[in-house]
Amino acid sequence: MDTSLAGHWKLDGDLLDSSGNQNHGEGHDFETTPHGLKGPVVEFNGHSSFISIPKNESLQTGNGDFSICAFIHTEKSVNDPIGDIVSCFDPVARRGFNLSVNRHSAAPGSLSNYRNVHFGIDNGDTSSTWQDCGRPGNARFVMALAVHEGSLFAGTYEEGEGETGHVYRYTGEGRWEDWGGSPDGSNAVMSLAPFKGKLHAGTGRLKGIGSALENSPNRTEGGKVYRLDNSEWIPCGALQPAKGSYAEFVHDTVHGLEIFQNELYAVPLYTQGLFRYDGDHGWKDCGSPGNRAFTLSVYRDQILMAENGSGIFRFESGEDWTRWTRIGDLPGSTQNYSFAVYQGRLHVGTWPHGEVFRLEENGEWTNTGRLGEEKEVMGMAVYNGKLYAGTLPLAQVYRYDGDGNWTCTGQIDTTPNVIYRRAWSTAVYDGKLFFGTLPTGHVLSLEAGRSATHDHELDSGWKHIAAIRNGTILELFIDGEKVATSATFSPADYDLSNDRPLTIGFGAHDYFHGRMNDVRFYRRALTEDELRNLIARKGS
Repeated sequence: MDTSLAGHWKLDGDLLDSSGNQNHGEGHDFETTPHGLKGPVVEFNGHSSFISIPKNESLQTGNGDFSICAFIHTEKSVNDPIGDIVSCFDPVARRGFNLSVNRHSAAPGSLSNYRNVHFGIDNGDTSSTWQDCGRPGNARFVMALAVHEGSLFAGTYEEGEGETGHVYRYTGEGRWEDWGGSPDGSNAVMSLAPFKGKLHAGTGRLKGIGSALENSPNRTEGGKVYRLDNSEWIPCGALQPAKGSYAEFVHDTVHGLEIFQNELYAVPLYTQGLFRYDGDHGWKDCGSPGNRAFTLSVYRDQILMAENGSGIFRFESGEDWTRWTRIGDLPGSTQNYSFAVYQGRLHVGTWPHGEVFRLEENGEWTNTGRLGEEKEVMGMAVYNGKLYAGTLPLAQVYRYDGDGNWTCTGQIDTTPNVIYRRAWSTAVYDGKLFFGTLPTGHVLSLEAGRSATHDHELDSGWKHIAAIRNGTILELFIDGEKVATSATFSPADYDLSNDRPLTIGFGAHDYFHGRMNDVRFYRRALTEDELRNLIARKGS
């Protein structure tokens, strides 16, 4: 018997711990389904299901090694974050670990992380500071960040005479590789999204005056979407209003991209409308709720729109009908910029009071507080157990510490003698949190604790996930193959002991959406051979 096995939840019909340590689970709104690898498994509904294991010393690893293993099953199309696999994290002390499958949409206009596995530890680390990762090209404004096939991509606004927006790929140490200017010649690549294995980019003619900049002399219209295919940008059509539509004008921007029901959606910036990509048939005009939108997100099998106003709308459609349902009006807000899902709840960033609102289970909205004295909340993302948000006019990044408290982690654009500075676009990549700025056009990163991230889209179906703390590094494995490691650290600096329960299927990001089986917790680092043997035994 392996005495290092502190917890083993087979999840094959019950929540009992078969390790002998009596770490039995307490179920919350879950189901057992027969559709497993070798029999019954637990089905998590993605909005309320989870398993809680009360605190037990046998599950406390201190500053020692440990391993978490689980078989998980996800569908190809999940209209929600897939969510947390296993977590034991104290958000007040920022102490513990998180293992999740992340999705960050509306950040603020891009789908910056899509089905990326994240494993992180923290012990209230305060030593990290923002690091300058360079300026992509001649960027004045980094409008988009997105992770795709192991790389971080940026979309830029470049305002000079004869300049166009570009897409760049980060190659490390402050260097950016040019992956092409806006194919239509417009001044901005406003939005990015991975879709069906390809990176997609939305272009636009940005009005710099909206950020208190000079307008670009480049007046070329955008409003088109392109697909990256073998380093070539393939046109995917332009946003065009339907004949007789509410808007007989040109949509010259694509400000937001989102995936819903395995289809790609887009919204313009200066005009109204929601558009769905229909392949060779171009973009279908899905109508408007009566105002222009800033961004899109998905949550609980719904596609949501944040308007230029106080409202949040849900879009619904059938074969020959569309409907917009207002699901909230955020008090005092006149522009809603961003969405994030944190601790299972939808959060929205607003203007002009720099506040973030949370959607409660009963449909009410709670004001989580103002971010310093800032006026606008833009990109938001969950990173290593905490929610982070960027602001205007000082381009600060805040961390939510609960009970209305937002902690400033730093100002990432300090350009003097300007009206507005933006901490706008955001993504989690290579174990760090990244933000793009205006007006310097630089990208900066922050490392809180240590994280290993799989910067590729997790395939659907059954996968074996293993997260291992091994001496001075974290390791992440998928189906027995190592896919990521963290930066090194001193083990003595990361005592993860806390008084929180261990949870399966819930954590800092969201409730898990899928099936799960054979969850194991070891108080040592498993070897690669041991991982492969676990997988072979389960699949036999």
